[in-house]
Amino acid sequence: MTRASGARSLRVLVAGSGVAGQALAFWLTRGGHRVTVVERFPALRATGAQVDLRGQGIEAVRRMGLLDEVRRKLVDEKGVAFVDARGRARATIMANTSGQGRQTLTSEYEIMRGDLVRILNDATEHGAEYVFGTSVDGFDQNEHRVVAHFSDGSSGEFDLLVGADGQGSRIRRAILPEGFDPYWRLGIHTAYWFAPRVASDTDIRDTYMAPGGRQIMRRSHNPTETQVYFVLREESAEASAIHRASVDRQQAFWASRFRDAGWQTERFVDAMATSPFFHSQETLQVRTATWSEGRVVLAGDAAHCASPYSGMGTSAALVGALVLADQIDRHPDDLPTALANYDTVLRPFVDRIQAEVDPRLLRLGLPMTRRAVNAFQAATALACFLHIPDLLARRSKTERGGTWQLPPARHNTQ
Repeated sequence: MTRASGARSLRVLVAGSGVAGQALAFWLTRGGHRVTVVERFPALRATGAQVDLRGQGIEAVRRMGLLDEVRRKLVDEKGVAFVDARGRARATIMANTSGQGRQTLTSEYEIMRGDLVRILNDATEHGAEYVFGTSVDGFDQNEHRVVAHFSDGSSGEFDLLVGADGQGSRIRRAILPEGFDPYWRLGIHTAYWFAPRVASDTDIRDTYMAPGGRQIMRRSHNPTETQVYFVLREESAEASAIHRASVDRQQAFWASRFRDAGWQTERFVDAMATSPFFHSQETLQVRTATWSEGRVVLAGDAAHCASPYSGMGTSAALVGALVLADQIDRHPDDLPTALANYDTVLRPFVDRIQAEVDPRLLRLGLPMTRRAVNAFQAATALACFLHIPDLLARRSKTERGGTWQLPPARHNTQ
């Protein structure tokens, strides 16, 4: 990264070693800043489900010089099939590989979260300092510095603290007014894990709908494993609370909700016990009026989680990291201006991708009755027969991020 002669080097603490935190470390270290990344887990969390890159996110990776690395790790998912209880495809929407228009339900750039995290870590581990098994338990700040207090009892002084600690960010909770709820809830819950792959698992993502607002997705990312997603439309206190319970209770909840769903439910429930990981979460967005206070700023899902249904969560993390680093490089001696500009520049993009999520449309894809399930499948089958999804994708002028453009490139990643 190029720097103006004599520009100030900042000491930056990043809380969280996910996509946003590591992407920010990438750009800041190339700007000559001293970056420490703390992660509460004892090692890099190179796990998780499949994520995709779209629009501006692909350009952000290209500017990092990492697009070839990403391409080598892409998952070969050719499209999405809507299947019935016998596993027969009623409709199939293929990925748009024409190079024109926008991506369909499947992106050309599908990658496992763990692979993307490892790519970013390989690109940053020699420039940034990583501290695992440690979290930021609190902080104090004034106009000159921020002092972070760590879970091991130590403290450190920094010019800037970045909360890249995810959807449930503790840093965000500390800078927002007490009692403020940043979550825009969709009434949808998701759990995902891995199951052993079987011969019938193809490179097409299968989507199955059952009455009761239930959906099962199956997608395979390597020759031996298949990803399983259970999605539930439910607005109850029990559903919202289950994500904070033990894994055993979470698994019991999901097994009970899907017990009579049909298709391959029994196979997938049985796989919970042997899966290398299991994750349960409420599907929501993070919406706040500000992303910073003094020398503390939020990034990635901590600032603007758009939900998986936006299709832009990972791309937004990469784009936001680039914008934040760019503004810090432009104004290293004036952080209030840098952080205000970060908000001004990025927020139109975030507003656009969050607005792409329409709860009314999501409810159509999670029908409550058998009749509604049949109607959805029939309408989707007709649309695919008429090639409507393909035509709409190819003729679209913009991706989900609209016409918003990344700041002009100022960085040399070579």
